[in-house]
Amino acid sequence: MRQKTMLLTGASRGIGHATVRRFNSEGWRVITCSRHPFPKECPWGGGQENHVEVDLGDPAGTINAVGVIQDLLDGQLDALVNNAGISPKGPNGERLSTLDTDLMDWGRVFHVNFFAPVVLARGLKDELAAAKGSVVNVTSIAGSRVHPFAGAAYATSKAALAALTREMAHDFGPMGVRVNAIAPGEVETAILSPGTDKIVAKLPMQRLGQPEEVASAIYFLCSQDSSYISGAEIEVNGAQHV
Repeated sequence: MRQKTMLLTGASRGIGHATVRRFNSEGWRVITCSRHPFPKECPWGGGQENHVEVDLGDPAGTINAVGVIQDLLDGQLDALVNNAGISPKGPNGERLSTLDTDLMDWGRVFHVNFFAPVVLARGLKDELAAAKGSVVNVTSIAGSRVHPFAGAAYATSKAALAALTREMAHDFGPMGVRVNAIAPGEVETAILSPGTDKIVAKLPMQRLGQPEEVASAIYFLCSQDSSYISGAEIEVNGAQHV
């Protein structure tokens, strides 16, 4: 059988790192995208030959990266996971609102969180169609409500990404490509904001999510177990949304 291939943005930590490990353990070839070089201490298989160095905040660089990615493929791409995301903070790590977010920051956030998924999916549509593949966009609980830590630019970009998921499901469906999203809540990573414990105390499940739990949801949406699911946004947040 042909080895399946997944392309993932934002692989260096947290949810992205766990997702790479999960797909790798299932026998998939994983191609990663990051603005950083491939780390020598990388704990998963694949190596430098399966890594594309690209700054997703640079529109021209992202467009040029599509050709580099195509050269790594055999004409087929089974899954595209748009996980990379940025959320700028104030000088003391505080949340930036609509009133104090610099316009340059708005632009960079949307380039990474919203436009890069558009560019990659459109640029790789033939490879996705050839494999009858899946696209998974990583949104956020902040895309549907004001969050105490996530800034306004991040939140609105994730809301836009959720809407994009629906539009893409409509447009890519005739090609046999499914498009879905997952919206994580509070997940235990190395960059948790101070005060997260107060949010967790109010969650019905009363605990943080684990990156591996989000990675499992992503894997489900890229597997045949979800073969008739498209245009959905699955909330992975311990009932934080209720």
